[in-house]
Order: sequence, then C-alpha cells, then structure tokens
Amino acid sequence: MINNGGELRTRIVTGTHAMGTALKAAAIAVAALAVVGGIAIGITFAVLSTQTTAPAPPELLPLDWWKHCVLYQIYPRSFKDSDGDGIGDLKGIISELEHFVDAGVDAIWMSPIFESPMVDFGYDISNFYKIHYEYGTMEDFEELLKKAHELGIKVLLDFVPNHASTESEYFINSEKKIPGYEDYFVWADSPGPDPNNASVMRPPSNWVSQFGGSAWEWSEARQQFYLHQFAIEQADFNFRNPVVRQEMFNIMEFWLDKGADGFRVDALPYLIEADPADHNGSYPDDPLSGIIHFEPHQLGYTIPLYTKDLIELYDIVYEWREFVDKYLEDHPGDTRVLFSEGYANVTMTMLYYGNEEGAVGAHFPFNFDFITDLSAKSNARDFVYIILRWLTYMPHGGVPNWVFGNHDNNRMPTRFRHNMVDGLNSLNMLLPGVAVTYQGEEIGMRDGYVSWEDTVDVEACNRGDEDTYHLYSRDPARTPYHWNNGTNAGFSTGERTWLPVADDFKEINLAKQKEDTRSHYKVYQALTALRKEKTLAYGEYDIRALSDRTLYLVRSLPTHNTYVLLFNVADTADTVRLDRVPHLKLPATIYVSSVHSNRLAGATIDGEQVTLQAGEALVLKSDPV
Repeated sequence: MINNGGELRTRIVTGTHAMGTALKAAAIAVAALAVVGGIAIGITFAVLSTQTTAPAPPELLPLDWWKHCVLYQIYPRSFKDSDGDGIGDLKGIISELEHFVDAGVDAIWMSPIFESPMVDFGYDISNFYKIHYEYGTMEDFEELLKKAHELGIKVLLDFVPNHASTESEYFINSEKKIPGYEDYFVWADSPGPDPNNASVMRPPSNWVSQFGGSAWEWSEARQQFYLHQFAIEQADFNFRNPVVRQEMFNIMEFWLDKGADGFRVDALPYLIEADPADHNGSYPDDPLSGIIHFEPHQLGYTIPLYTKDLIELYDIVYEWREFVDKYLEDHPGDTRVLFSEGYANVTMTMLYYGNEEGAVGAHFPFNFDFITDLSAKSNARDFVYIILRWLTYMPHGGVPNWVFGNHDNNRMPTRFRHNMVDGLNSLNMLLPGVAVTYQGEEIGMRDGYVSWEDTVDVEACNRGDEDTYHLYSRDPARTPYHWNNGTNAGFSTGERTWLPVADDFKEINLAKQKEDTRSHYKVYQALTALRKEKTLAYGEYDIRALSDRTLYLVRSLPTHNTYVLLFNVADTADTVRLDRVPHLKLPATIYVSSVHSNRLAGATIDGEQVTLQAGEALVLKSDPV
C-alpha cells in the first residue's frame, strides 16, 4: 500500500488485551478441562482463536485548509456579466458566489483582474495595484472578498510576475531611462544592422517568443532591444535587479493586506534568462531543434536552453515563500498560499516544491499531466503511470494536485471524450490532495466554436492565419459560461458577447442540470460531498490498471468506509474481476455513477465481475478494512 502523498497524516493507534485478560482466559480453560475433559479443550481453543481485537479509530490531525480543498478557476471575462456589455465582471461573480457553495467548492482563483490593455486579456498588466475598469472597481473587489469569506470561500488572485505591459509606468520610465527604472526590464544592444536590410537592426540572439516571432523588440526611443517571451506588448522584467524583486514583494503585500488568501503565480519557467556575464557579454543563441518544418520565427525552431527553466528562478520562488510565511507570522490567520504555474518536465516541476537542501517553495506547483500527457487515445495503464509518476517524484510532505483543464488548453470533454466527464471528475475528486476545477467542468462544458473573424486570442492571431488559427487558439476554452438556456446562455443581457456563446448551451447548462434527474452537475455535487469523508481526506490510496481499458482507485482508512472508483477509459465495453481490487468487500453499494451508466446510486454490486460500458465510472462504498 502506498502512503498518501508521502506525508504521514494518519496515526493509527492499536492495542492488545491486557495480560489479565489472557490469564482469565487460561483460568477458564483449566476449569473447563476439569469439568468436561477433552471436549472442553477443543471448545476453549476455538473461542480463543476467534477472539479479535477491533481496530481503534485512527487519530487524525487537522489538515490545513488548502491541503484537501476543491479549487475552482474562474475566467472572469467569461463567468457572468452584470451590466450587459458582454464582458464578465466582479459584480457578476459576486451575484453567483452561492454557486460555489452549492457545488462544494472551497476556494476560487480568478484569472487576472488588474488594469490592462487586454492584448493578452489580463496577462499584460499595466498597473498591478488597480482593478481593470471592465471588471469593476476596488470596492467591487472588496465586496467580493467580504461575501466570499462570509460563505467560507477562499479567494486567490492570479499574480503575473514575469512581465508587464509596455503601457505600464514601469516600462515607460525604463524606456526613458528614468533613474531607478533603467534596468527594470531586459534590455540589450543590437549586434548591428541586418546585412540584407541596413534599416533593420539585428536582435541580440535567436530567441523565439512563445507567441511566435523574435523574442526581442526594437525600441526607437531607447535604441535598444527589450525581451518579451510572450507578446510584443509584454516586456520581461529583469529579475537580476533587486529593485524589481522588491517590487514583487510590494505587490503581493498590497493584495494580502486587502484580504486575498494567496496567489496563483503565472509563467514561472520564464523568470530568468541566461546572464550575458556568463557568455562574453552577450546573450547566447539557443541551439536549433533540427525540426525541418519550423522556420526561424516559429516556436519549435530552437530549444529554449537559455530562456526557460534556469535553475536560478527557483531561488526567487523560495524567496516568495519566505515572504508569505513571514506575512502569516506578522498577520495571523489562515495560511496564505502560493500555487505555481509552469509547464516543465517532472524533475524541474518538483523543484517548485523545494529542493534537497531544505529550501521551501510553492505550496504546490500545478500538475498539468492530465493536459500534457493524457488524451482520448490513452489507455488505463497510461492513466495509472502518469498519476503514480507525480506521486513518486513529489517530495516528502508534498501535497499533490490534479488539473484537468484551464484557460490555455482545450476543455476536458473535448480533449478526452464526452462520455468520460463523470469518470474524470471522479478521478479528480478521489485522488489524494487538491482537486482543481476549471470553469464549466462541473457541467461538462465543451469547447465552443470561434470563427477566424471572432478570434481575439493574441497567440492564435500571431502564430496562425485563417486556415491554421484553430491550431493555436485558446478562445474555444474561454467561451462564456452556460447558466441557462436563455439569451446568451444567461451569461449576459447584451446584444453581443466578447466571445460567442457555444452552440450547445441549450443542452448543456447549469439550470437544466439542476433540474434533470441525473446530470454531470449532480455527479459533481455528490463527489465534492464525498470529499468531506475522512477516508478521502486522510486515507491511503491504491491505484492500478485492471486491463488496458479499466483502472481502479481505492481509498481506505481503518474503521472508515472504503471507496473504490472503477473507470473504463476506453471507447469499448470491458469486463473486469473485482477480486483483484484490494480492500473491496462485497457486496458493495454504488455511491455515484456516470450519467450514462445503467446502474443507479444505492444499487448493490455483489458479483465477482462487472462489465463497464465505454467511459463508464462507478464509485463504490465498501465496509471498512
């Protein structure tokens, strides 16, 4: 049996009968022998052999609020519009806070709500201390915090430290070389004019932006290039400048003072680039990937050896953790958290937790393995391998988390299959640690169609064209939330929404799923309610593939009910033997099932084998181990 996440959260206290009990038993045996002879000896040994000590209930230590929470990502622009302008806003979120209580959510984090030109829809921040006017006011934010906290919901903000908008005061002052701002960003001289066009200056290196094109942009005003690993309008901060690092502390402190419960921290792999001091005073070229179908301006042409995952960036993350821990000491209350975002290999990702020398980093780095490494083509063994890989590499004491979708990737039911929604949500909720839900996953929302004419995503516009934009666009995962089957799916009363509402909103919407006898939302509610059980908060786990198609996940805790997930991830039916599932005692009761399953909650499973339809998931409740 594998320990839950490497952290011993359960202390099981067991004992035996006192010596006196044993002596009494022996005395009874002797007396019986004297009376009835040899027959009584057999009876006595039979009684003694069947006496067992009932296990004592485990002694459970309280968990910090974030270690077993359901965390819900809100994309504010698409959640709820309160004023009819077609754009979601803070008042819209406030009006629907009860939804999170109803859904069983413990904490929300909102994609950026700060002042921004909206080139990258909030990830290009021009003022880190102000609310963007389309979303509302500071008073709206304070009201949101107050009401959310009254409902027992934590509120996290999206902190974007890697870069700032070129419309920010930071950049404007830096471009002008105003004292104190000269080195706020990564500036570099040109090695000279382009030999084929003397009017164009050559960039310092061959680095490629994540959104396509050179990662360097020429400033006529300053007569230097500045680095932008994302859009041209998103200039990279210079984290080798201590003034910049201090400003990050100032920003975090400002929002913590407002009452925020912590931060999701964006784009961390790009915080630090190669130091020219280590490369003869210039920025080195990234090695070429050798993939022949990429051109020099395309992402993938180079290997980001000098622009991503540099080891120095982790020290900055560790500094931030020291800061929020110190803030908690100075401002007692519930833990303020840092959850880090970064797409990296498993070794580099785990360093966000901390290092072998004892440094402590983010409370956890987001686990994107279900997005990057699994799909509709994955079999049950792939699922088990990917899950166990995270739990194996995670450091001792770490808290795992599971992410199935976000605003940067196709929605969960689109990447997998529509009939897998309930099984995937079940897996998310039954695995140990934190369950992360992206807006709409609780009702099985799929990608919405967005035409080239309606496309607004800067990545799609920069990297694609009318024929290829869909390969890069993040807009389909950002279409407005489906509240009901009314105008604009209940998202907005306006004539036009910032992105079109998906065509399937009349069939897939929250109001309908609340009314339907069986629905994805009701399955989701049942699963979040189940997470209140101590078995899921404290219990051990066991996960294995029963076949290429079906996996099981067992959660067990002595003296508490055992819960078992059976999930057929394939597109065909599968029959599996239940005697291979550890700790599953038959008969077992179905706690919840997929909406397309012919088995209902409350039914009994008592056979030695069970046939699961394609995508079918069953959560079984069994007697304690």
